[in-house]
Amino acid sequence: MAKKKSSEISLKDELKKGNVAVGTKSVMKNIRNGKIIKVYTASNCPAQRMKDLESFSKASKFEIIPLKVPNDELGIVCKKQYSISMLGVLKE
Repeated sequence: MAKKKSSEISLKDELKKGNVAVGTKSVMKNIRNGKIIKVYTASNCPAQRMKDLESFSKASKFEIIPLKVPNDELGIVCKKQYSISMLGVLKE
């Protein structure tokens, strides 16, 4: 049995807490408002969105965690019926 990566385990813990922003629009909005502390990205997240995240992370000091799962599998992990490119953890 394969062991899960620590980033995937921490993502599932954050989902259980429920303090997350799901989807690109929601994550970007919360970044602009300074409410994000971490962003998980799918392995096939669009390059332009990754550039945007990297530039925002320099200003807002949040962590970007790339996952090894594509966006359709990330949607399944989040129990959504659609693909998700990024997921943000909100400040408490």
